[in-house]
Amino acid sequence: MAPTGRRSAGILLYRRRAPDTVEVLVAHPGGPLWAAKDDGVWSVPKGLVEAGESEWTTALREFAEETGTHIADPGLDPLHLDLVHLDLGEVRLKSGKRVHGFGVEGDLDAEAVHSNTFEMMWPPRSGRMQSFPEIDRVQWCDPDTARRKLNPAQTPFVDRLLDALAGQSSR
Repeated sequence: MAPTGRRSAGILLYRRRAPDTVEVLVAHPGGPLWAAKDDGVWSVPKGLVEAGESEWTTALREFAEETGTHIADPGLDPLHLDLVHLDLGEVRLKSGKRVHGFGVEGDLDAEAVHSNTFEMMWPPRSGRMQSFPEIDRVQWCDPDTARRKLNPAQTPFVDRLLDALAGQSSR
């Protein structure tokens, strides 16, 4: 297992638009380093797994922090045991970080998403700290568009989700 700081977990939210049409929610990273970049830089809302924390708990926490939307109400279900989720396995980014993905069916208004923030020195070497959203926007898209927009290492999540959903409908 990778050291804690090298593991992340996230949720690929999906919705069915028709019996055979699925859209997934992808997130564009915030901050000035990503502002002009599009294809190949989007991600599933995700974040670092903390010591002693499960990937599923991390994915729920990070989705809430990065979108402002709670998938499950911890007050009603502290263990999130009744929330149906599909385990999409793990991928490895070029950096070596491992990302564990979960597929969850749901819907949200992409225009209403508001992310938590981070601080960084900007412009570089200016000595001035500025605050930026972790994600600056989200978008619902069809699987082909998602594959184009996502970090290439994360595109297997889309295929695994579609395979899992196809397996559910053939039962």
